[in-house]
Amino acid sequence: MRKLQYFFMAAAALLLASPVYAQEAANASSQGMLYIAAGLGMALAAGLCGLAQGKATASAAEALARNPGARPGIFTFLILGLAFIESLALFTFVIIFLKVK
Repeated sequence: MRKLQYFFMAAAALLLASPVYAQEAANASSQGMLYIAAGLGMALAAGLCGLAQGKATASAAEALARNPGARPGIFTFLILGLAFIESLALFTFVIIFLKVK
């Protein structure tokens, strides 16, 4: 499993570095790639934030089932965690909004 992870990290690095070698052609096609990258970035951010929020909510529900007396503390940290998770998607949206014109 670890070797597969290293393989995909190396493949991603090689694929992201390939436009560097085509300096003149990059100016013509970089705008199209920017839109594709923006769409993929927002899709990744939204999807992973959704998974993280589901996991946080499930963990909070399990914690409440185990110890109902700790509801105020669990609720406070749940809301704080959900706000931080959602802010990651919003930061991605703002960066994309500023970069794509």
